[in-house]
Amino acid sequence: MSKVLVSDPIDQAGIDILSQVAQVDVKTGLPAEELVRIIPEYDALMIRSETRVTQEVISAGKQLKIIGRAGVGVDNVDVPAATRQGIVVVNSPEGNTIAAAEHAIALMLSLSRLIPDANTSVKSGKWERKKFVGAEVYKKTLGIVGLGKIGSHVAAVAKAMGMKLLAFDPFISTERAEHIGCRLVDMDMLLREADYITLHIPKTPETAHLINAEAFAKMKPTARIINCARGGIIDEAALAEAVKEGKIAGAALDVFESEPLGESPLRDLGKEVILTPHLGASTAEAQVNVAIDVAEQIRDVLLGLPARSAVNIPGLYPDVLEKLKPYLRLAETLGNLVSQLAGGRVESLNVHLQGELASNDSKPIVIAALKGLLYQALRERVNYVNASIEAKERGIRVIETRDNAVRDYAGSLHLEAKGSLGEHSVTGALLGDGEIHITDINEFPINVPPTHHMLFTLHRDMPGIIGKIGSLLGSFNVNIASMQVGRKIVRGDAVMVLSLDDPLPEGVLAEILKVPGIRDAYTVTL
Repeated sequence: MSKVLVSDPIDQAGIDILSQVAQVDVKTGLPAEELVRIIPEYDALMIRSETRVTQEVISAGKQLKIIGRAGVGVDNVDVPAATRQGIVVVNSPEGNTIAAAEHAIALMLSLSRLIPDANTSVKSGKWERKKFVGAEVYKKTLGIVGLGKIGSHVAAVAKAMGMKLLAFDPFISTERAEHIGCRLVDMDMLLREADYITLHIPKTPETAHLINAEAFAKMKPTARIINCARGGIIDEAALAEAVKEGKIAGAALDVFESEPLGESPLRDLGKEVILTPHLGASTAEAQVNVAIDVAEQIRDVLLGLPARSAVNIPGLYPDVLEKLKPYLRLAETLGNLVSQLAGGRVESLNVHLQGELASNDSKPIVIAALKGLLYQALRERVNYVNASIEAKERGIRVIETRDNAVRDYAGSLHLEAKGSLGEHSVTGALLGDGEIHITDINEFPINVPPTHHMLFTLHRDMPGIIGKIGSLLGSFNVNIASMQVGRKIVRGDAVMVLSLDDPLPEGVLAEILKVPGIRDAYTVTL
């Protein structure tokens, strides 16, 4: 039975899901050296923000298949090290979207109306109404940096409050921004024109200290900035200086460059600055959502299924996965099949997308085909994360081609592989009910569903040959579940595909090759 380590507190709903498929050990607050010591026992690791999954932890996790972060970011996971080791890294990009967006709005309103300090004043027995004159957000301009799911929800709420919206996001189109209700501008214009600025971007080398002394100098003296995204996007020393000198009117931060927040000039500022301890995802609903989301992905990976929010699988985003999931099974099955036909060391793989499949992102399809292609050599060591890396290291040349023309099936996949047994090709498609069918073997038309044990023959189309093969298999007590022949011309070359109930006993293949008219024969196990 698989084992899952939960090293940070998560909602019980997530643990219940994991318990359906694995032994779950909850051990929170582990010292780094203790995590390294015990991680070799586990197939999966589920964390939040406290546990740091370093290269040392990953190297020790020889059995790890997946690391799940119950939250949006994966800052505390060495993703490149996990990728090299073939470990899927997943997060929950949507689980706390509403919570984070609402916290940003709450901070903006609290900052505008001086709510934290007013609350403290009243609780201390004072009644200082004149001291806490705030500002309205109505008709003010909100600059949103990052129009992802969180930034978009902030935009929707702010628009409903009557705010004017500017946005900076180099990865979305003008049309998309306008649909959300924002005017897309460059960063300099946003800094100059916004009354409020809210950040909803990841921390990367490009965004580190994006909001620095130079940025503060461009802002209005009445501007206020909110950060519920990632610590380190704002230069905190420059922020403290900007507030002290009146270059901006205030700031509200939920995230910090170093957490917990230690000695900081931000602590010494008055009612112009609000600080909260990384509460963006801290709602009861969000904790349940992210726990369920990540637990389901860990469960799926342990069951051999793809994760829907893997951060280290190119092109495999949730919306893409949902659309392509049946085709990923098709690609993996065909890759496994053609590798056994081609035999031994495969030199090249041509992935040919046909019909409606040709209009989709090819990366996930190619990865799935490579996973199937390498399965016979690597077994469980190959997965969606490392398939491309393993293929490259083995010198397998991958070629992608497309054909939008629709023929017998709306979408089909054709694979050609060159290996030690020569060049072989297979084509497959999905029927209306999602069932996989092999529709072509080495350019011979057939129509059979793949089964666990299969026998393929290349033979001359001549009377009696099917009966001879059937009798031969019967003499070895091998039961045939189904049989189909594909041919191009009568009495020319043909392919026979047999689905077997049992694997072929040793020596039977050699006997088949002795049958007059049989030119080649292959056994395949899927």
